[in-house]
Amino acid sequence: MRVVYIHQYYCNPGMAGGIRSYEQARRLVARGHTVDVITTDITPGTRELGWRTTVEDGVTVHWFRVPYNNNMSYARRLRAFAEFMVLAGVKAARLKADLVFATSTPLTVAVPGVFAAKLRRAPFVFEVRDLWPEVPIELGALRNPIARRLAGGLANFAYRNASEVIALSPGMAAGVAARRPGTPTTVIPNAADLDLFAVDPEEVRRFRDSHDWLGDRPLLVYTGALGVVNGVEYLVRAIHTAATVDPDLRLLIVGHGKEWEQTSALAAGLGLLGSVVHMWEKVPKSELPVILGAATMSSSTVRPVRGLWDNSANKFFDALAASRPIAINYGGWQADLLRETGAGLVLDPVDTDTAGLELARHLRDELWLKQARDAAHRLAVEQFSRDLLFERFEAVLNRSARLDTQPARL
Repeated sequence: MRVVYIHQYYCNPGMAGGIRSYEQARRLVARGHTVDVITTDITPGTRELGWRTTVEDGVTVHWFRVPYNNNMSYARRLRAFAEFMVLAGVKAARLKADLVFATSTPLTVAVPGVFAAKLRRAPFVFEVRDLWPEVPIELGALRNPIARRLAGGLANFAYRNASEVIALSPGMAAGVAARRPGTPTTVIPNAADLDLFAVDPEEVRRFRDSHDWLGDRPLLVYTGALGVVNGVEYLVRAIHTAATVDPDLRLLIVGHGKEWEQTSALAAGLGLLGSVVHMWEKVPKSELPVILGAATMSSSTVRPVRGLWDNSANKFFDALAASRPIAINYGGWQADLLRETGAGLVLDPVDTDTAGLELARHLRDELWLKQARDAAHRLAVEQFSRDLLFERFEAVLNRSARLDTQPARL
């Protein structure tokens, strides 16, 4: 099967970001499929016009440099989305396809996906990574009534024309069903890359020994975006309380985003930066395993907004892959998993003092930590291994490719 795979922000392990699409695409190739990925190149550098093509593990990747980062204004980000929508539509139209697959966000990737599928008389499969426009509306980021209607119309367009929708969480699947009842939807969350996160203990020891501020001290780690939705300052305030109980606790934040400076300033203002709190710029995915291997506990945070509970953050599954407990400050399906299995902590969403005391207690509780590590490993192996979830993914594509009918009319 020839698959055209549209993902605006595709990453390989040498880049900083999620590698879901990379892992799925290379596994498709290993199964005998042909995969063309259409994406953007957002690595730092001078803007260039034209497509650049690479072949990675048998996957042909078509890159076009369209600048994008979380520090951009809303208008500039919309421009980047629209620019890629047009470029991807033209590129996809030139590629042979038995199936077209597009993964959000942004929602605009559905447009070139549907266009290419219609042109090639091929089925279209759409993947929902974040529930738009519901989440930005709840966050207050999408207030204009016209913009809301346009975004809602684009979501309807994507779901209506998809042979099947893949949702990354049960809540996202429910959102698809609420907007477009009857849309065939399969839940395939993010995955635990067990092989990637299998790290030599000696490498972890060298990592800890190479940092004087760390050594044998308990370490809480946050890896990922520092965007508006993440609310990473929550962890800084929580560790501030925790450090009053246990001054040897450490917090390492590794990532990038719009609230980097704000988070750094808060840590400095509380007298923590460079001692209790350490902040590193984003690193390639391939460097995360040793960092998580050195962690006593990982973490994932969002602002106290109900719609954000349905996330499927990579950092959650990376922690499981590394057999590390994870602390989260939100409810929903991930909180249910942690409560049921004991693989981590569910912290109060707003009370950082209570959260800090919880962290201080558990970061030194060796019995609890061992039980939580074992539970995290079981979840990774039994429910969220990349190989296990890929089987479900390929089944969706094969099922859609065998359909005799085409998606609904535009």
